[in-house]
Amino acid sequence: MMRIAVRGFTACFRRIAAVEGPLALLDELLVVFWAMVPIGELRAAVPLGIVSYDLSWPAVFLLAALGNMLPVPAVLYLLRTIGVRIEHWDNAIGRLLRWRTSRIELTWGARVRRYGFVGVMLIVAIPLPFTGAWTGSLAVWALHVPVRRGLPAIFAGVLIADMIVTALTLGGVELVKLV
Repeated sequence: MMRIAVRGFTACFRRIAAVEGPLALLDELLVVFWAMVPIGELRAAVPLGIVSYDLSWPAVFLLAALGNMLPVPAVLYLLRTIGVRIEHWDNAIGRLLRWRTSRIELTWGARVRRYGFVGVMLIVAIPLPFTGAWTGSLAVWALHVPVRRGLPAIFAGVLIADMIVTALTLGGVELVKLV
């Protein structure tokens, strides 16, 4: 199903990339792009790179980890500087940030306060919906974790999630080959 949804989006890029040259690395750039997007993150980028783009798994592993970590410092900086102001906005963005912050507090607050580094790492490492680097960044901000502790925890979580998703994707590919 994911392959069908992505084909329409990437078809226009492939038409543009028909010309060799600077766009020859388009598949790799798309893996990095999909890893940066807050919805799918590397949970979408790894299967996309391995299955749809037929890239080697070590390359996809590195590209997805890089793409997933690229926005994290900027997100942490922006949340530290304007997050409180956005929370006070009386519009959809303010309500969304308040809702997500309260959900993180309820779901992960006690674990992060109790386990610290490992708590933040678990938020990012578990490859389920509403977990990942973006949620980890929001948790670091909402739970007042120092950035010097939160950033390495997010990075460790990204690597663990990348290992899990890569292993599941490769296992799924091999299982499909058997059938």
